[in-house]
Amino acid sequence: MCGIAAVVSLSDESIPHLDAALAGMNELIAHRGPDGSGTWTHPGRHVGFTHRRLAIIDLQTGDQPMTDGDGNWITYNGEIYNYGALRSELGARRFTTTSDTEVILRLYRRDGIDCLDRLRGMFAFALWDEERRELVVARDRFGIKPLYYTVVDGIVYLASEAKALLPFLPEIETDVDGLREYLTFQFPLAGRTLFRGISELLPAHVLRIKDGELRIQQWWEVHYEPDLDHSESYFIDRTREIVADSVRQHLVADVPLGAYLSGGLDSGIVSAVAADASPGEFLGFTGRFDAGPLYDESRYAREVGSAAGFSVRETTLGPDDFVSHIGAIAYHLDFPVAGPGAFPQYLVSAAAARERKVVLGGQGGDEIFGGYARYLLAYFEQCIKAAIEGTGHQAPFVVTYESIIPNLETLREYKPLIQSFWREGVFGDLDERYFRLVNRAADLAGVIRPEVIDGHSPEIEFMRIFGARNVGKDSYFDRMTHFDFKTLLPALLQVEDRVSMAHGLESRTPFVDHEVVEFAATLPAIVKFKNGELKRTLKLALGDLLPETVLARKDKMGFPVPLTEWVRGPLHDFVLETLSRRAYLSDDFSAERLLAGESAFGRSIWGLLSLELWQQQYHDRAAHWRALRDRMTARDAQEDAAAVGL
Repeated sequence: MCGIAAVVSLSDESIPHLDAALAGMNELIAHRGPDGSGTWTHPGRHVGFTHRRLAIIDLQTGDQPMTDGDGNWITYNGEIYNYGALRSELGARRFTTTSDTEVILRLYRRDGIDCLDRLRGMFAFALWDEERRELVVARDRFGIKPLYYTVVDGIVYLASEAKALLPFLPEIETDVDGLREYLTFQFPLAGRTLFRGISELLPAHVLRIKDGELRIQQWWEVHYEPDLDHSESYFIDRTREIVADSVRQHLVADVPLGAYLSGGLDSGIVSAVAADASPGEFLGFTGRFDAGPLYDESRYAREVGSAAGFSVRETTLGPDDFVSHIGAIAYHLDFPVAGPGAFPQYLVSAAAARERKVVLGGQGGDEIFGGYARYLLAYFEQCIKAAIEGTGHQAPFVVTYESIIPNLETLREYKPLIQSFWREGVFGDLDERYFRLVNRAADLAGVIRPEVIDGHSPEIEFMRIFGARNVGKDSYFDRMTHFDFKTLLPALLQVEDRVSMAHGLESRTPFVDHEVVEFAATLPAIVKFKNGELKRTLKLALGDLLPETVLARKDKMGFPVPLTEWVRGPLHDFVLETLSRRAYLSDDFSAERLLAGESAFGRSIWGLLSLELWQQQYHDRAAHWRALRDRMTARDAQEDAAAVGL
């Protein structure tokens, strides 16, 4: 786990400021790798790499950038969990290190870009192919490890974090289409970011630069093809085998491990399997708010730890912590993000980093096995429609109106969402109805200027993803989970990466593994969502590892943050002072009115607050980023040396 950056000229001409650029980018991502630093520049000075290292595997000889000795170089961030098997296959005696980095280099030497299909893990890397005079930049299947790029004056800059690219932009400006998508979904789509001129290399894509051309192609896709030939017991047994195997694969490390614990099913399963298979002392890390039982799930985390035989460290959070750290959180995130959970995650990660370098988490379980309450709500509406029309027992309905009723208790805390969802009609087309469920722009009516929302329509991109051909048209459940898998999950993984790497901590997500995902995509909806039970297969497959109190929960809501309560109490003045009047706010915007109308778990306050804090960190500090630009585009050796002191 590390931080990487690269600079390459499209024209193959020498880059005068190459050393200064690499030195400055290295410093801006220094928090990602406290254990080492390295830089490589091509003799032609038209391409260069820099690297910050967090040492997890091969603590002694795994420094980067690394060469294969034949002219190819790599700067790489991530972990390849099957690197041991690949190393043996390639011939271990040929290796000069025991790192997974060298495995990628030698596998690429043998297989070229097809090597990506053999890698099981999380990764983002830039590799210079000397023979082909080509730069190959690749990202893992799910976007667990980040990578951004920009092209300025014929030079391509790439980095693990967007902030390392900002100094090269002519101006720091907001991407209007990205902003519209953020206001709609709380994250942009299709590789957009909120910085004009900076793009995200999408998950499962490879970027190649050769002969002055930049080309991007997708190298992997998940296909939802239900397996109708096996019994439910087969799917349950295979789910247990494949999830447990993934967790064990994710334990590969030369340092002690731990796990995030939320008190729910996903993190509980991961930590229970990991603790049993971990060779050393295993630790759990959880957070709690001293704001009543609704915001304190630590007892469930303790029960998981007690049942699995490991200790759990608790971090208690309050409104003062929010004020003290939210600015730094906004800086590390690079962008405004979906949900205030980034705040507790950041501080729990800080606590974990004091005792561990690697933690496992349950991210991805909801999107892969179907755990969000909105799936139940959307399907419930269609069941009502089918019951009225007398078609409830016909395909494509895998859940009948009668069978879904016992599980509606899961929607207890979502009554405001239900009211909003049904306020503007019912029984529409499936894609239109799910768009309404995920569209948060309607909550900002009277807050955001209409012209900001109008124009580029996020619904067009939504429809493209929701109606993707790799998902069977008859499965509403698969279409909903697939959209979140392609959009929400990468946004959550961005947060997972930033809040952990801010403290030099590696976060691993065993559910987000291609063997798990590809198998889950074969589960028929009737198995995954029988009787409207969310994550049913996962519960039946691995629920016996958890205490009954955790397994039976119907009130799990992620990491609930008492933000609304705080802004009506101790954070009232802080929020009012922070929400400055920006050009995108309507003329009659009132922060007081917004606070008064926010529900307990509403997202409007957080959405605007996160956006404002982002503006303060990056737009309002334009002079700071211009000063960095001047240093990082220095053209002579004296200025290059000064840039190192950023």
